[in-house]
Parts: sequence; C-alpha cells; structure tokens
Amino acid sequence: MQRIYRVGRAASMGRARRAAVLAMAMCLSLAAGCRPSSDPDTAAEPVPPTRLRVENQAFLDMTIYVYRSSQRIRLGQASGNSVTVLTIPANIVVGSIALRFQADPIGSSRASISQEITVSPGDEVILTIPPS
Repeated sequence: MQRIYRVGRAASMGRARRAAVLAMAMCLSLAAGCRPSSDPDTAAEPVPPTRLRVENQAFLDMTIYVYRSSQRIRLGQASGNSVTVLTIPANIVVGSIALRFQADPIGSSRASISQEITVSPGDEVILTIPPS
C-alpha cells in the first residue's frame, strides 16, 4: 500500500518562516561579531606630541616648514631673537621618518633648509637659526 503525503500551504509556510528566522539569526550573530570593542586598550600609553623647538637667533621672523619627501607643510612662524615651540602634526610623523625643516625669512629671499633627520613620535627636535 502506498502512502501519499500532501504538503499543504501551512507546512510550506512553516518552512519559510523557519528559514527566515534562521537567516535573521545568522545576520544578527554576524553583526554582533563585527561590533567594535567598547573597552579601549588601557595598557597602551598615549604618545606625546612631536615638537619642533626653534631657537631663532636672527632678528628676522621666520616661517617654518617641514618636508616629508617632496611634500612641504607649514608648521608656523618663529619670531626673531626668540624661542618658539611648534607641534608637528601626528599624520606627518608615522613611525620613524626622515624629515627636513626649512626656515624662510619673512621679507627676504634667503631661505635655508636643514639636513634630513629621523624623527619618531614624541620626539622634540631642536632647530637653531644662527644670527645672520
């Protein structure tokens, strides 16, 4: 004797509902795995800012630039016969990097540029501009 089972609409709706619930559960578990951690790494020490100390012994005010390869970025202005501390942006000093510094006198055309120096995050670099 042969048995014939008929799958009605109610049975197929149950399977569709189970499949939808299963798909939603998978999406929620995947989304929960991608959630960023709310606890910051408390063991990591904050890196202090990288600074440039400009000892301008000349009487002219200077515009100070930093060179990262061929890119020139203005850091600020150093007044004549004074000491100025400028912050080098963190996006310039990524790891240890070779930088050059330029002192461009305001009102003059005799800008000078330093030799390459390796700078790491948190360093303080001293740039001395001698009197002319």
